[in-house]
Amino acid sequence: MDDVVQKYQKRAQEAELKVQLLEKEVEGLVALLNGEDEPSPEMSALQLENTKLKHRLSILMRAIKREESASGSQSNPKSVPMKGEGMLSIQGILNDVFAEAIRNAYPDLPEAPVIIMPSSNAKFGDYQCNSAMSMAQALKAQGVKAPPREIAKKIQDNVPSNPLISKLEIAGAGFINITLKKEFGHELLKNILIRGVQPPPSEVKHRVVVDFSSPNIAKEMHVGHLRSTIIGESVCRLLEFLGHDVVRVNHVGDWGTQFGMLIAHLEDKFPNFRTVSPPIADLQAFYKEAKVRFDSDEDFKKRAYACVVKLQAKQPDYIKAWQLICDVSRKAFQAIYDRLDITLKEYGESFYHERMLDVVEHLKKGGYMEEDEGRQIMWADGCKIPLTIIKSDGGFTYDTSDMACVRYRVHEENGDWLIYVVDAGQSTHFETIWACAEKCGFIDKRKVRLDFLGFGVVLGEDKKKFKTRSGDTVRLIDLLDEGLKRAGEKLVEKERDKVLSPEELKAAQESVAYGCIKYADLSHNRNHEYVFSFDKMLEDKGNTAVYLLYAYTRICSISRNANVSPEQLREAAKNTEISLDHEKEWNLAKVLLRFPEVLVKITKDLLLHQLCEFVYEVSTTFSEFYDSCYCVEKNSAGEIVKVNMGRLLLCEATASIMAACFHILGLKPVAKM
Repeated sequence: MDDVVQKYQKRAQEAELKVQLLEKEVEGLVALLNGEDEPSPEMSALQLENTKLKHRLSILMRAIKREESASGSQSNPKSVPMKGEGMLSIQGILNDVFAEAIRNAYPDLPEAPVIIMPSSNAKFGDYQCNSAMSMAQALKAQGVKAPPREIAKKIQDNVPSNPLISKLEIAGAGFINITLKKEFGHELLKNILIRGVQPPPSEVKHRVVVDFSSPNIAKEMHVGHLRSTIIGESVCRLLEFLGHDVVRVNHVGDWGTQFGMLIAHLEDKFPNFRTVSPPIADLQAFYKEAKVRFDSDEDFKKRAYACVVKLQAKQPDYIKAWQLICDVSRKAFQAIYDRLDITLKEYGESFYHERMLDVVEHLKKGGYMEEDEGRQIMWADGCKIPLTIIKSDGGFTYDTSDMACVRYRVHEENGDWLIYVVDAGQSTHFETIWACAEKCGFIDKRKVRLDFLGFGVVLGEDKKKFKTRSGDTVRLIDLLDEGLKRAGEKLVEKERDKVLSPEELKAAQESVAYGCIKYADLSHNRNHEYVFSFDKMLEDKGNTAVYLLYAYTRICSISRNANVSPEQLREAAKNTEISLDHEKEWNLAKVLLRFPEVLVKITKDLLLHQLCEFVYEVSTTFSEFYDSCYCVEKNSAGEIVKVNMGRLLLCEATASIMAACFHILGLKPVAKM
């Protein structure tokens, strides 16, 4: 690889010299042409050439850095990318290489498409460049007729030699089949074994505020909170793995009319609540009692509204009552979050109460509001409905608090990427919030990325909205308990209780129960509804958490059964070449090395089912490898006669990639299952 680095360095030096010479020539022409209104054609051509060379120089400098990272020379003892540089994306490198080749081949074709994808069949190479067909259409629009195969040949001729590509072949209508050098794969896999699984390198780190889960105080979490909680947690784990600064926000409903109702009921039922903590562990029943009174008793309703006013005026007794109710709810929420391994920071609606006053003042001063039948509303261009900022009774609304949220998250939390994990039915609401926030200057969409992560509803096996047999909403705690029960029964059915200790069995039961619930959700496109079925999600075949967790445990046991310790594997990784000669070995390696490009793709659309599909592909490809390639050979007596360390290292790399995927998806694998 030293030769390649030196070649790039020489080309970069030549390009830099040309840039310097052209800059001097342009300066001379500027002096001569001083006073002319328009630059001469000669000067314009030089400036264009200068720009192209500078662009070319930047590409070469990036290439030098990349090749130096991958170089295995004596002068550079680090034969793999240095820690912190991240796991290189093969598809990303190929995109750079072919983008440069296309620009050199067709400099007059702006924005030429660079289409690189993994080959579905090994006989067509490892990757394909499929740009020629689209380019033929673009050239035709310019009046240039060129067959795709001719375009592909011209692109091929402009691809420089590099340590990644072994061979290029043109096939079919104009596909360029790309065969990779296995040496490069060796280096990337070695890096995984020595330094662990790292994210792809990124120059930009964001401050990301993720709003998810968001239950209501005094109400139990139910199946409707399941998707937001699971998806939001995995999105946070993904972005944290990629190195972003993530703020996990639980926007709980802890302010409003219902608290007046609850406080009034608390005063009646537990008049000594100021000195003795009331026994209201069953807050759901307490809420239902208060709601019945609120709906049927006009005097009670008036008292409830009066309590709201006193609460919002922050009178101490009413704040204390409110805090008591909130604390009971928080304990119930936290019990669920602990079981699902969810981390959140609570910012309830009450947190924004004072900030809502500031929002209203800002909107008044800017003239953004107008009166509508006693309300104060705000319109934004392109939105079909307005925001209601102030109700006719002078109170605030969800619109007001959500505007305060946006302002706070951008200007106080310094977020430059806001993500809302909310059911799909609220998409119009948030489109309006963001449009109004941009109109009044709270956000600049050129500087702040906004993502609404909508999701479909959870269905029962009858294909209707998931409810209990009595028609009630399914409580989330009951769902988790049922998952534990069924996972335990499944493990006993498989007689795992006979080979696992009680502690190991409990760990396996929790891993399966919570893992299958999370994975069943994440493995579906979040934009679609899905059917919740314990029977299907607990199957040990197909794309399920049970299958994947079992496969991972089996992979981890291979080296243990071969009496090879983790320390021996780490030492072997430094000196032993990973075995990639067999077709199944190389197929597995290529799948593993796609990990960074899968993550990069997910950051664009935040659709996590793609990671589920990837880890399932890793597992099935590993099975094909393991069935064809012996890692450990035994004699008829069951004694180990040969250990293929190169293949054990490939097993270890597979386990490492799967573990990284599990972490992002929130699954907890166990050593024994």
